[in-house]
Amino acid sequence: MGTLDDPDFESFVLAETPRLLRLARAVSRSHHDAWDLVQETLARVGLRWNAIRNRDDPFAYARRTLINLNLNRTRRLRREYLMASPPWPGRSGDDDVYVEWLEDAVARLSPKQRAAVSLAYVEDLPISDIAHILGCSQSTAKTHLYRARESLRAAAPSRHSPIAVADPAKD
Repeated sequence: MGTLDDPDFESFVLAETPRLLRLARAVSRSHHDAWDLVQETLARVGLRWNAIRNRDDPFAYARRTLINLNLNRTRRLRREYLMASPPWPGRSGDDDVYVEWLEDAVARLSPKQRAAVSLAYVEDLPISDIAHILGCSQSTAKTHLYRARESLRAAAPSRHSPIAVADPAKD
């Protein structure tokens, strides 16, 4: 029986695709790239499914694969200049100012800072897990988060803005 016929893998894909897509969307800043990342991640997980199916958390393997794929993608694209990024679906009303500000601010973060922020705020992971996924020490992961938060604060529309950037490192 192949991986595609395996009911456990099918259940994993159905259960975890939305979560992977949220993370991919956060780190890639693009709906289309997010789907590509998720598909490539699931393909790689499928190839190794027999080896990872009995782990405590197969999603952790998938999450790390997705982050690594995105970091590799951004390294390849680093020299490309993109003219405009696609609009995020679902924007409307007064939130446009804040969503646009956040899109621009996140776009200026380095890929590792964006990954650290996404893992901290989208996945709600502790520093130790972020460090493990990024393949760095906890102090380096904290530095990525600190610098990302400082960049986001500096880019905030005003000091009196209702936008607050929480600090998961202090939790």
